[in-house]
Amino acid sequence: MAILVGRDTRLLVQGLTGRAATYHVGRMIAYGTQVVAGVTPGKGGRMHLDAPIFETVADAVRETGANASLLFVPPEYAAKAMIEAIEAEVPLLVCVTERVPIIDMVRVRHALRGTRTRLVGPNSQGILSPGVCQAGVMTTVNATPGGIGIASRSASLTSEVMAQTTLAGLGQSTTVGVGGDPVHGLSLRDCVELFIADPDTTGIVIIGEIGGSEEEEVAAYVAATRPRKPIVALVAGRHAPPERRMGHAGAFATDGGGAAAPKIAALQAAGVLISWNAALVGQTMAEALQG
Repeated sequence: MAILVGRDTRLLVQGLTGRAATYHVGRMIAYGTQVVAGVTPGKGGRMHLDAPIFETVADAVRETGANASLLFVPPEYAAKAMIEAIEAEVPLLVCVTERVPIIDMVRVRHALRGTRTRLVGPNSQGILSPGVCQAGVMTTVNATPGGIGIASRSASLTSEVMAQTTLAGLGQSTTVGVGGDPVHGLSLRDCVELFIADPDTTGIVIIGEIGGSEEEEVAAYVAATRPRKPIVALVAGRHAPPERRMGHAGAFATDGGGAAAPKIAALQAAGVLISWNAALVGQTMAEALQG
């Protein structure tokens, strides 16, 4: 069992006819993901990658029964595309687009209120349930079905931890890239809640980084609920200089907060196991499950 996606996921792709989408969606189809439609204004009525192209998300949902959308839309148009999917009541929305303006994401967050849509991203590598469904741009080379749920702010570290948990014989139930932007949808805490409720997830890995307060929110939730499943956290950026953006738009620590040390301290106090090195996450989880 996975969170967010499964064998019943029927995916539409906004911007399917673009070059990046053509490449990555081709990989997803080869992996076994059900891609049932594309949406590209001005190209409705065509076929691309054996999927029908529609003018609007509402038309695609009505005609194909799509229940998830993946966005490959340029940043200046991404918010409009997200809001269109929200208004069409698509249950799951994954946005891999980078550099979406913050003010646009504020509007998207407002549009999400009171709806049934869950947004993952933007600036997300997507969601992967090994052997079941790939909705994103991540590598699948080291993915193996198993019991570890991974929620991450970093795409590259997700790939590393996925390889480690596979090497340790643990595998993954689902990996979720929440996105590296300061304003986004699903949070690390949201993922932890979903993984705790998932009977097939036996352990949880959180990959955090400097900037924002998501790791502290996870710590507060874990401290309040005391879940039985082991949770291992890696917080990148312990040696990052303050007031300098480090890769992701949201990876930015100031004197007012966002540094790695207080995040780690909060997680430790809540009972989360800390991996002090990216190369030790798989080993730390394996030991936690054994003990």
